Amino acid sequence: MDDGRESRLRVLEAVTDRSLRDHDPETLFEVLLRRVRDLFSVDTATVLLSDAGGGHLVARAASGIEEEVFHGFRVPVGAGFAGRVALTREPVAIDRVDESTVLNPLLWQRGLRALLGVPMLAHGDLVGVLHVGSTVDRRFTDEEAVLLQLVADRLATAVHEHRSRSTRVAAALLQDSLLPERLPTSDDWELAARYVPGADSGVGGDWYDVFDLPGGRIGLVIGDVVGSGLPAAIVMGRLRSALRAYALEFADPAEVLGKLDRKAGHFEHNTMATVGYAVLDTTTHRVRLALAGHLPPVLAVPGEPTRFVDVPVGPPIGYDLAPTGRVGTSVALPPGALVVLYTDGLVERRGQDLDARLDALREAVCASAPEAACVRIMGALVGHEPGTDDIALLALRHSA
Repeated sequence: MDDGRESRLRVLEAVTDRSLRDHDPETLFEVLLRRVRDLFSVDTATVLLSDAGGGHLVARAASGIEEEVFHGFRVPVGAGFAGRVALTREPVAIDRVDESTVLNPLLWQRGLRALLGVPMLAHGDLVGVLHVGSTVDRRFTDEEAVLLQLVADRLATAVHEHRSRSTRVAAALLQDSLLPERLPTSDDWELAARYVPGADSGVGGDWYDVFDLPGGRIGLVIGDVVGSGLPAAIVMGRLRSALRAYALEFADPAEVLGKLDRKAGHFEHNTMATVGYAVLDTTTHRVRLALAGHLPPVLAVPGEPTRFVDVPVGPPIGYDLAPTGRVGTSVALPPGALVVLYTDGLVERRGQDLDARLDALREAVCASAPEAACVRIMGALVGHEPGTDDIALLALRHSA
């Protein structure tokens, strides 16, 4: 490269170019990688991004050996040249490119002799790896590593911002698609529901579900996956689908939650969720209910004090925490009775006593129409202050 000072200025000009500010990551990659090849006098420049699980790197943009992107080669973090950069989060330079140093055969098959790679970091998280390569013998200097790191930092910031926006949009779309389009209707039973994403966490893993079952039964689900954003929403979608499938096969809500727990413990590693599942028998006017780490529903019967349903609360879903089985209870819903299921985002607030908030919820519930009940509950528990966590709320009334 040129004199060190002049080289630094040229790199700084490249990464701070205002014309690149509004470009999407793909265009930014294309422009900057082309400039990098010129600034560093190299034959290739490649961006590898970490996958969703963070265990692999995949080439997403390349200049010089574009096939890296087309072939989709996955580099495990910690393995080979790029994997070492990702693991150590430090620049790595090598002057021998072969099967002993580089995992992707394309690089040594295309005649590369030397490589310099630097980590792409944003807010302390690994976004990916940027590396450049030369087809002639060369030793990359520490100064070149510092300058290449400037480019990597610029790219990492753009990728992080783009991923954050895309994740929020995808999570919101997924959440909307999984909420019931309509609630089952009946002459004798009324339903109403609410879902509000948290002001702090954005869309997360809270959900409610209502579906018809054979034999004049209705399934009602309220759940909360630990975590937020797209990962929690994805897990929520899988649990929702699995619970629906088990609900068709098994009549007992406790058995359904047991099956769901086994499925989550085996397939959804490092996942935990609280779930309440109830089955309404429209013929007997009774609800069978089981809870997995979830707060108990509120029951309002005309002429009686509003109360929380007395039901055993088993362990949450995940990690197979209930090896001896789960238990539930059965509750009668006489005409006029209203039952309310909810997630903890409705009653939990920083700096406020949970028992007091639960008392406020109980006082806000009375044997009224479900829609009116939801309006009253949201007014009393949310009011003018947005919830910091997701809120899901489901109300069912025997209206005969």
